[in-house]
Amino acid sequence: MSWNVCVIGAGKIGQMIAALLRGSPNYSVTVADHDLKALGEIAKMGLATKQIDAKDADGLANGLNGFDAVISAAPFYLTPTIAEAAKEAGAHYFDLTEDVAATNAVRDLAQDSDTAFMPQCGLAPGFVGIAGAALAAEFDEIDSLHMRVGALPLYPTNALKYNLTWSTDGLINEYCNPCDAIVNGKLVKTAPLEDYEVLGHDGVEYECFNTSGGLGTLPETLEGKARAVSYRSIRYPGHCDILKLLLKDLGLERRRDLLKEIFEAALPRTDQDVVLVYCTAKGMIDGALREKSLINKSFAREINGQVWSAIQVTTAAGVLGVVDLVRTGVLPSKGFVRQEQVKLADFLSTEFGRLYRSGDVTPQNKAA
Repeated sequence: MSWNVCVIGAGKIGQMIAALLRGSPNYSVTVADHDLKALGEIAKMGLATKQIDAKDADGLANGLNGFDAVISAAPFYLTPTIAEAAKEAGAHYFDLTEDVAATNAVRDLAQDSDTAFMPQCGLAPGFVGIAGAALAAEFDEIDSLHMRVGALPLYPTNALKYNLTWSTDGLINEYCNPCDAIVNGKLVKTAPLEDYEVLGHDGVEYECFNTSGGLGTLPETLEGKARAVSYRSIRYPGHCDILKLLLKDLGLERRRDLLKEIFEAALPRTDQDVVLVYCTAKGMIDGALREKSLINKSFAREINGQVWSAIQVTTAAGVLGVVDLVRTGVLPSKGFVRQEQVKLADFLSTEFGRLYRSGDVTPQNKAA
């Protein structure tokens, strides 16, 4: 059965989602936004467009009538309004938000819904939760699970060694909001920018530290089963110290509007990027203490004659892989659906999840 999908948000990720859907025989797609200029760029790609103001709840609900599914690629603060409109229109709902409060609002809407509500799709949260849950399931007893994700410039030049690759609001949320984790078997909130560690891969040194939102609902699922679960962002060395200067010493964690203005004025965007997913788990298998890692490294690539950044490809593939699993009945078609309900093998077998395979989903095992 083919689906008619509305993608809300005509930004870089919305463009990628729509382009992939257009290339599939199983979907028709329309991109909705309030910005006529942004819609004009979408129209140049040969895609159907619709002007909708996501802040207008009534107009939004009317505009979504007739669609089988709605994918929100809009800012996180619009999530509750868009999700409620999708419910009113009788459409399945998916989004990319890392915001915990927005996710809770979606969860509430899903309680008596006749359609599926699946927030926190994409890369992190999203694919990393699917990968982490798959890794944890390989153990008879899981002790610890640590997930790390970085969307980084291939050629860092500034002191932060960072370029903007996605939503600035989402990035600042990650750096400023409390982080979900499991510590000593208990679900807790930890501070962002803490639990610093250094790791290396392919001869490159990285740093990692706590950031908010990347785990999705996985800590709830693993509470009482694992001793430690965490999510950390991967950056090049030196990034964390500068963030602490900006956020703590200069007080910009209390001026997120100013921090956004600074980031967008000073940090250029780049399509020459790399996305690194680095998950490690430890626990018991057949009576022996074992450690396993899952590593995925994706680069910008050409798809259907157009070059797309690594963060666009991995985020769009993350959400569309689960959309395809709901469409084909592999995932539930009503109520709240968690990322960890998705089997990694099922995800990677979808036409969109296959895009992660070119990033090499690499299991690495060793005795601990």
